[in-house]
Amino acid sequence: MGKKVIIVGAGPGGLASSMMLSSKGFDVDIYEKQSYIGGRTSSFNLKEEFKFDLGPTFLMMDFILEELFEECGLEIKEFLDVVEVDPMYRLVLPSGKEFFPSRNPIKMKKEIEENFKGSYKSYLKFMEREKDKLDHLLPCLQVPYDSYADLTKPRFIKAIPYLDVNVSVYDVLKRYFDDEELALSFTFQAKYLGMSPWTCPGGFSIIPYIEHKYGIHHTTGGLNEITKAFAKASESMGTKIHLSKEVKEVVVRDGKARGVLLADGRFMESDYVIINADFAHAMTNIIKEQDNKKYTKEKMDNKKYSCSTYMIYLALDKIYDQFPHHNIIFAKDYKKNLTEISDSMVLSEDPSVYVQNPSVTDSTVAPEGMSALYILVPVPNNKSEIIWDDIKDSFRGKILDIVEDKGGFVNLRDHILEEKVITPHDWENEKDVYNGATFNLSHSVDQLLVFRPHNKHEQFDRCYIVGGGTHPGSGLPTIFESARISSRMIIGKEKIKSKVKKK
Repeated sequence: MGKKVIIVGAGPGGLASSMMLSSKGFDVDIYEKQSYIGGRTSSFNLKEEFKFDLGPTFLMMDFILEELFEECGLEIKEFLDVVEVDPMYRLVLPSGKEFFPSRNPIKMKKEIEENFKGSYKSYLKFMEREKDKLDHLLPCLQVPYDSYADLTKPRFIKAIPYLDVNVSVYDVLKRYFDDEELALSFTFQAKYLGMSPWTCPGGFSIIPYIEHKYGIHHTTGGLNEITKAFAKASESMGTKIHLSKEVKEVVVRDGKARGVLLADGRFMESDYVIINADFAHAMTNIIKEQDNKKYTKEKMDNKKYSCSTYMIYLALDKIYDQFPHHNIIFAKDYKKNLTEISDSMVLSEDPSVYVQNPSVTDSTVAPEGMSALYILVPVPNNKSEIIWDDIKDSFRGKILDIVEDKGGFVNLRDHILEEKVITPHDWENEKDVYNGATFNLSHSVDQLLVFRPHNKHEQFDRCYIVGGGTHPGSGLPTIFESARISSRMIIGKEKIKSKVKKK
């Protein structure tokens, strides 16, 4: 039996790490507080037969997921059915114009020229220049940053001209597109990081390029199937997953993590500990302050956080098959909406809304002729001190009005069989999401790369971090990368060769 690794939390980062490490012969145990795996990438059901993703619904850079399985000696097709979504999404722009971006070049040219005449050449220029940018930036997101010396390495030096740290995503996209609404069509992706494109660092203009180059994908059954696949693969290679087992403390002695203390009083010893719980929650709850002076509660409270989300999940007795899988409804004044979320920290009178309509792509998530509709609204995190218990019902009414009137989901209320609502307060108190910031720590320049929490804990040895709160950041592809980085650091420390253990 190989070296013992304990993973705190069965989210996508922890499960991806367990798959990688168990494939190399490590003895892995995962302790998960909840009674289910997946964290924010889990699922739940309404009326038994309607299945919903709790959190992420966009799968970008599916090749990273494929690489993870290959690195473990596995074939992804044996665990997941990955399908591309086309059109990528339906955008209901501030003017009411509808735009259906596609990775198909013929469809995309037609869409742009019909909606933004004369802009297709600008699109081609965007695709050409942003490819070069991604080629330089991606290698910087796939390695750890342990010290400022990492910023002097050749890969980073070569990437500096492409970082665009002094401009925003919006500024970068306006270099390409004169039409305001066309620019917005390539800047809204900053919300995947819980940020406004007017404040999100310009380097993240690679996100819309990644969508248009590699497409947006869905896994049959929902993206929750990814974490279930990681778990199945991990368990087949010896990982043991313990549900409803809360970790009370990461035990540190003589400058090294020695294991974990469970809430039931048992001490579980290990050679390494990987933390996959929400970063700020973990730092302020399961590590003693004397072992964690860089990440005390006071210091964590002073960090910048992403926005939160207000969620409505609806089991419907019909399918709105005239609309695609992903639908984004912009506020009339999109900049004002985002400023209110992140700066004023108030609820917008006219919020932007995302609607996932997966039943048009995936027949497994609802009974025949019915659908599972997912609605997400970016809202301020809990630093806003909004009292959600007082307003969640009236806000629900406002959002359903927008989905029905602006989104075109006519008579939506008449078809609701059952529903579930999650507020920022629920994210924090039921899901342990610090400040209810569902996209974790903000991705501001001063919280990226070496300035973001490191993949290896900075104050004691044998403890590694995975998830959206560490480098390289939030979002499934980057969480997968955090798992690869931390796992490879452990594998390298043990001087294990690259040969993987087959199924």
